Amino acid sequence: MRLNLTRRHMLALTGATLATAGGARAVMEKPATRTIEGRAFASAWRITLPDGNNAGTLRAPVDALLAQVDRQMSPWRDDSEISAFNRAPKETPVSAETALVARAALGIAGASDGWFDPTVGPLIARWGFGPISGDSIPRWQGLAATENSLAKDAPGLTMDLCGIAKGHALDLVARRVADLGHGDFLVDLGGELKALGQHPSGRDWQVAIEDPRPDAIGAVAGLRLPSGMAVATSGLRAQSYMIGERRYSHIMDPRHAAPVDGTIASVSVLAESAMLADGWATALTAADADGPALARRNGIAALFLFQDGAQLSTVTTGGFDRHLI
Repeated sequence: MRLNLTRRHMLALTGATLATAGGARAVMEKPATRTIEGRAFASAWRITLPDGNNAGTLRAPVDALLAQVDRQMSPWRDDSEISAFNRAPKETPVSAETALVARAALGIAGASDGWFDPTVGPLIARWGFGPISGDSIPRWQGLAATENSLAKDAPGLTMDLCGIAKGHALDLVARRVADLGHGDFLVDLGGELKALGQHPSGRDWQVAIEDPRPDAIGAVAGLRLPSGMAVATSGLRAQSYMIGERRYSHIMDPRHAAPVDGTIASVSVLAESAMLADGWATALTAADADGPALARRNGIAALFLFQDGAQLSTVTTGGFDRHLI
């Protein structure tokens, strides 16, 4: 499905108050809800629940859980499991959680024909977006993951899980909140969202997809987020810089060993697993014009926003359009 979105269309979709910066945004509206929030991964987390649910008790367990994921998978920490693996010459023992995310990353790498590549860390660093040093030629086929270890076939290979770990953390937070007895809530982790149950009004939770153009303000579309579903957005607006007339993004094109340079502006993916939505959003953004065909081959529900001058055009796959408001 393809349609053109004019600026007038976008203004008509921005009536709700938007709760976060970047990606998909939570729509805050009555009846009464309560929100708690905190910081993690150089970003913010936010949980919205019906009012009167003693939400304040969630802050400590959520902070502890996110701190654990950071200790496991952050390449910005010298003491993380992923940093230890990147320094090691061959195989390294890791926690079951890190191994799980690594296997998912390698699975998406294979299914996406390498558009998602967890070995791009040194390339990202070379363009000024990350801390990982090593072999700057992407080659995910040289990595392997078991249930409790990571391995490489050459000392210079590294693994970067930043394109998928935040989604995994979002899944964990949603599971923890549900385990603590909450049945209706919306979790926002740095612009990626997951819903359980319903809004207090009795409908699905609703979120907004941010306009990805650098100078635009507001939303480009509204989205119904059914119970148990997550949405992740990847795009060229966040973490990018301009040199002359070109914008350089942190999303890498592994086939050309350079930042994505095309007409893609952002991709939003809807899935039950926030981890898979996160990884596929990265893969489909990297694939640029090839993204819609790749999404269709893999049965991915996605919203592609392509920029042509001042206008955006959209392509949806996998029934994503059925959830648009």
